[in-house]
Amino acid sequence: MLETLICAMFTILPDFLFRRYVQGKRIGHEINFFSVWYELRWGLVTCFMATTTVITLLFYFHPSTSAVSSYFRTVTILPEAGGRVAEIYVVNNQAVKAGDPLFRLDSASQEAAAATAETQVDQVTAALEVAPTEIAAAQASLDQAKAAYELVEADYLRNKKLLDEGSPAANRAEVDRQASRLKEREGQVHAAEANLEAVKQNMEILLPAQKASAVAALEQAQTQLEKTLVVAGISGRIEQFALEVGDVVNPLLRPAGLLVPTESGHIRFQAGFNQLAAQVLKPGMIAEIGCLTKPFTVVPMVIVAVQDVIPSGQFRPSDRLYDPQDNERPGTITTFMEPLYQGGIDPLPPGSTCIANAYTSNHERMEHEEMSTAKRIGLHIIDGIGVVHAAMLRFQMLLLPVTTLVFSGH
Repeated sequence: MLETLICAMFTILPDFLFRRYVQGKRIGHEINFFSVWYELRWGLVTCFMATTTVITLLFYFHPSTSAVSSYFRTVTILPEAGGRVAEIYVVNNQAVKAGDPLFRLDSASQEAAAATAETQVDQVTAALEVAPTEIAAAQASLDQAKAAYELVEADYLRNKKLLDEGSPAANRAEVDRQASRLKEREGQVHAAEANLEAVKQNMEILLPAQKASAVAALEQAQTQLEKTLVVAGISGRIEQFALEVGDVVNPLLRPAGLLVPTESGHIRFQAGFNQLAAQVLKPGMIAEIGCLTKPFTVVPMVIVAVQDVIPSGQFRPSDRLYDPQDNERPGTITTFMEPLYQGGIDPLPPGSTCIANAYTSNHERMEHEEMSTAKRIGLHIIDGIGVVHAAMLRFQMLLLPVTTLVFSGH
């Protein structure tokens, strides 16, 4: 309507003034309800064409959309393993910081496993402390075996020498018996040496490996014990949290609630514009939004990014060919907007439903480019009609409570 009134001032009004004061035709006589079309045909046709042109230029170079919102993510509150709730430390809608405890699961089995693993570590540690004593005992056994070997060897060599010299003091049977005893003592020495080496390897290799395994088992048990305490991974607010002591929580089937991060949704708004605006929307464009959550207020924004894909073209590979005609509706050009001034969107809760206008500006282009006068005038007109869209947005925000509460019945 505003576009029609503006265009009528330059088309129908001059046509009427010409008919009235130049041609002398009077309202109610030559110009009446039935002769309006014939008398003002030039003005009416020109007004219709001008209005259509202005509206087309307005919505093309200054696109608008009602698909605007600030999306925010939520974090599901889940333990890493299922269990029965033993203690609860927070309530619904409570603000928490990263690392704050939320609730604790029953940890009896995890505590028993940790105690068992700690006992195993103590056992291996005690074995390591006893190992030097075992080495000393094995060394003593080796020294004893060597001493016995040397004693038998001395008797054997003396009697063997006498027997070789033909002395009647030597007996061949006794020499053979001493030779057998010497081999026996030699075997005992080798056994003592092997025992000493085994004790040393047990202390240097086996026991450290056992201790490392026991420590790893203890750490695993302590980790499982720590998992029974569920903490906030990020600062935010607890929502839909209705746990009670004794409830069973399962990471697959039974979440405990949601955590809404503090900063999520408070930085950007996302808007979906018609695909016809794909060549107009650019990063750096000035925009404005008005939201249901704060009527009578228009927030200046700036487009910081334009998504280079259209969501309606997304598909998942399956066992059937995708037919493009199955698209229920054409997708939109998604843009990301941030407040032009710091703190501009702080009063707007994340998820607010809004409307938005984006404005094309050719000011810098006209300053730095050489162009004809006609083109310069055309760009001025395009920039100027953006005021109409800005006025329409403010008029919408002014009537928003009335149209929402009275006429829509919500």
